Amino acid sequence: MIVNSEQEMLALGREYAKSLTDTRIIELIGDVGAGKTTFVRGLAEGLDIKEAITSPSFTISKAYALPQGGSLVHYDFYRLADPGLMAEDLEENLSNPNNIIIIEWGSSVANLLPKNHTVIKIEYTETNGRKVIIK
Repeated sequence: MIVNSEQEMLALGREYAKSLTDTRIIELIGDVGAGKTTFVRGLAEGLDIKEAITSPSFTISKAYALPQGGSLVHYDFYRLADPGLMAEDLEENLSNPNNIIIIEWGSSVANLLPKNHTVIKIEYTETNGRKVIIK
């Protein structure tokens, strides 16, 4: 699917939130500025989270309470070749079935992710849009 604006990426995130059932672990793949956090903002809106969603690039993780219980936990491992203690934090959050986990730049924690997690790849297009592939 092709997304041509920030509003369309937000709408895609909101729509995707409606489809979340058993697969509650999402790995986002895309270059810096591709729209990963914008997608997460839309997802959070679709989950009725009222807090402002910001990129966890400098804090590594951010958690937002879900109205029905659990948390939306958003990780960004971009700056960590070795996740160290953050791997333990991720494992703890993965063990809670009420959590929804979003992971950016997840290669350093790939061994912790279940095989059936969802991968969403966001690529730039020649027309400055984004191609979004959900697997």
